[in-house]
Amino acid sequence: MEVANTERLLLRWFDAGDSAFILELVNEPSWIRYIGDKGVKTIQDAQRYIENGPVEMYQRLGFGRYAVELKENRAPIGICGLIKREALVDVDLGFAFLPRFWGNGYAFESASAVMSYGRRALGLSRIVAILSQDNHRSAKLLEKLGFRFDSMVSLQPGGDELKLYAAAA
Repeated sequence: MEVANTERLLLRWFDAGDSAFILELVNEPSWIRYIGDKGVKTIQDAQRYIENGPVEMYQRLGFGRYAVELKENRAPIGICGLIKREALVDVDLGFAFLPRFWGNGYAFESASAVMSYGRRALGLSRIVAILSQDNHRSAKLLEKLGFRFDSMVSLQPGGDELKLYAAAA
């Protein structure tokens, strides 16, 4: 299901056909460094990741992480969407792109569309984002989107301290 489109991008729900893309994305060194190793090592692992992550959240909440594709050729380039984590009161904006697509404004373009969707379709008044403390590139993007540093949080007892940014949706 298509969620949003911009001048250059389509954002849609993930499905099992995205397994090869997910396998590539979640094994990128930047994903592992800033998001973590999700243990996705095979196409079957990627299918389970899609089913137990984005698809489960679509079914439960009506939103989740979305595939970001180039309009011109429908090539998947990244992931951007909204996540409801048990450890956070507010809905969380998340994004990640294959490094070969960095520096083209796709993260800003897709995140802007997701935030607009969150306001318009979901009625969100506040959206947060969490970052590892050394993820300066994403921090700059969040500030450009209107987020401001709010506090330090941990998603689990004894877990890493993460920066929590917040924006009025």
